[in-house]
Amino acid sequence: MKILSFETSAKTVSAAVTENGAILAFGYLNRGFTHSETLLPLAEGILSAAKLSLEEIDAFAVCKGPGSFTGLRIGISTVKGLCQGTKKPCIGVSTLEGIAYNYRGLSAVVAAVMDARRNQFYSALFSVDRGDPVRLSEDAPRSMEELRREIAGIKQPVTLVGDGALLCYEQLKTTGDVLLAPPQLQFQNAASVGFAAEKYPAIPCEELMPSYLRLSQAERERLAKEKG
Repeated sequence: MKILSFETSAKTVSAAVTENGAILAFGYLNRGFTHSETLLPLAEGILSAAKLSLEEIDAFAVCKGPGSFTGLRIGISTVKGLCQGTKKPCIGVSTLEGIAYNYRGLSAVVAAVMDARRNQFYSALFSVDRGDPVRLSEDAPRSMEELRREIAGIKQPVTLVGDGALLCYEQLKTTGDVLLAPPQLQFQNAASVGFAAEKYPAIPCEELMPSYLRLSQAERERLAKEKG
């Protein structure tokens, strides 16, 4: 099954076509442009270079969260539009699980981490043993101390991946055996979203929903005003 995947959860943006665990086409940008400017041109570019049409795509996949509220909305809206236009289904993938799939086929305990601001990190732990990542903990916003305790309980080296990895590493490198993923494996990418999507059933676009894990700042401010 050919899957056109998108990753829009953070500053980087990427698109990929995968099929049965192989990358057919891949595009990645880390230039600070808005995802609304770059996502569709990136997808059009890789499809053109690979001489693939949308009609040849069997399903669309996208990171559904956690991550940037705006970025996730752009990615999910794009996929819903493509689904409606092509009558094809879609697959939503946890952003943190997608990051862990960077280590697919290797052997490691992986802590996927993203900076959630407000002294918190979106995080989840995965074990990889030369195959697909196996989840050890659920996606959740955690404080640095909660993350430190969770990693300290692992009796083998833990590799930090994700756009929050470097920030976490600086604070956790004295906590047991903590490693920092190399740049080529560290950041979110759409190919890993596609690999993760292969194990999930495709759904109608109406069922695709974001997983923010917490309220947006605007929603928090609105609730604070209502309580005040």
